[in-house]
Amino acid sequence: MAEEETVTSLKSEIATLRARVNELEAENAELAARMANCCCDQKGAQQLGESEVECRSSLEPSGERNSGGAETKKTRRKKRVAEISSYDSRTVSHCPRRYVALKVMYFGPRFYGFASEAQMEPTVESEIFKALEKTRLLVTNKKEAQYSRCGRTDKGVSAVGQVIALFLRSKLRHLNSNTSDSRENFVDGQNEEEIDYVRVLNRALPRDIRIFGWCPVPVDFHARFSCLGRGYKYLFWSGTLDLQAMETAGKKFVGEHDYRNFCKMDAANVHNYVRRIDSFEISPSDLRFQGNQLFAIKIKGSAFLWHQVRCIVAVLFMVGEGLESPDLVDTLLDTSRTTRKPQYAMASEIPLILSSCDFEGLKFTCSSVAEQDLSVHLGNECRTYQLQAAIYNEAMLSCMRPTDKHNGESFVKIRGKASHIPLMSRPTEPSYEERHAKLKLRDAGGS
Repeated sequence: MAEEETVTSLKSEIATLRARVNELEAENAELAARMANCCCDQKGAQQLGESEVECRSSLEPSGERNSGGAETKKTRRKKRVAEISSYDSRTVSHCPRRYVALKVMYFGPRFYGFASEAQMEPTVESEIFKALEKTRLLVTNKKEAQYSRCGRTDKGVSAVGQVIALFLRSKLRHLNSNTSDSRENFVDGQNEEEIDYVRVLNRALPRDIRIFGWCPVPVDFHARFSCLGRGYKYLFWSGTLDLQAMETAGKKFVGEHDYRNFCKMDAANVHNYVRRIDSFEISPSDLRFQGNQLFAIKIKGSAFLWHQVRCIVAVLFMVGEGLESPDLVDTLLDTSRTTRKPQYAMASEIPLILSSCDFEGLKFTCSSVAEQDLSVHLGNECRTYQLQAAIYNEAMLSCMRPTDKHNGESFVKIRGKASHIPLMSRPTEPSYEERHAKLKLRDAGGS
C-alpha cells in the first residue's frame, strides 16, 4: 500500500514537472521570437533612464524569485546592473541599424586626448563607447561599426564641433544597412520617428562630454576623409600684447605653405608638411578680468599637422610681446632657407578648442527636448565654473596688498626682452631629411 502511494506521488510530481517544462519551453520560444524581431519594451527603456531599448535574449532565472513567485525590487535592480555590465553586442545584432554622424562637445582638461588608442585613461572616445554600450546603441564591435573620427585632439584640448560616424541601432525597420547603394540610409523626414540619439547618449555620458546633434549619412561617409575643413579657436587674455602685430603676423599664414617649422615632426608617418590655411583672425569677446579682455585666435584650414596650431600661437605670442618681428613668420615658412626648426615651447593646450568640422550636405538635428536638456546642463556647468573662478578670485584678493586691490594690479607676467633668446639664434631640431635618413638607417640595421 505504501509503495502504491509513493508511485502515485512520484507520477504526480513528474506530471507537474512536465507541465512546468512545457510552460518554460513556450516562454523560451516567445522570448526567442521577440529577440529575433528586436521587439524592445518601453518598460525596460524607462528603467534604464529612457536611454536604451532592450532586446531580451535569455530566460529569467527562476531562482531569483521570492516565495510568492514575484521578483523583488532588489533582485530586479541587481539583474539590471548585471545586464548592463555584461553587455554583448550580439544581443542587439539582429536589430535594424543605420549609419549616422554625431556632433560631439567635450571639455578637455580631464582627458588624455580624444582617441582611445592613447596609453592613458580616460579618453573622450573610450567614454563615448562606454555610453554606447550602456545604452545598447552599438550593434556590433568598433571595427564592424565602420567607426571614424574627424579630429584626433591631444591631451587637454577641448571641442565643440568634433564629428564621429558609425552604425547605431535604429527603430526604422525598413532600412537596409547592407545595401550597395551608399545613399540608401540617407532618408529625410523620418528623424522624428527615430531613437533620440542625442538625449539617450547625453543621459549616459559624463558631465564634460555631450552630443550636440546627429545626422544620417551614406555608408561611404568617413568623418576624417569626407571633411572639407576644420576650424580651431585659441583663447587668451589681451594683457599688454600687441594685437595689431599679432594680426599682421597671423595673416602671413593664410594660403598654402610648408609648416614643418610649425609642428611636432613625425618623420616616420608624415612625409608631406604642406597645408592650406583658409582664414585667420583675432576677435574679442565680452569677457573681462582685471582690465584684460578675452580674445580668440580663429584659424580655419583643410587639415592640420600634429601640434600645428599650438606652435603657430606660440610664435604669435612672441610677436605680441614684442620679442620677435612679424617677419619671423616669413622666415620660418621659407623651408629652403630655414631647413631646421628652432627650439621653442608650444602654447598651452588648455585654451585650444576644435570649433568646427565642415562637411557637404550635413545638417545635424536635435529634438526640442534634448536641446532644452543641453541648454540647462551647459548653463549649470557655466555657473559652476564661474563660482569656482569667484572662489579663486577671493583667494587672490586675500593675498594682495591693499594698494594692489585698489589699483586692480594684474598678476599677468610678460617675459622681458633681456631674458629672451631670439628664435633664429636658438639651437635647432634635426631636419626632416636628417630624421628620415636616420629612420632608414635604423630599419636597415634591424633587417
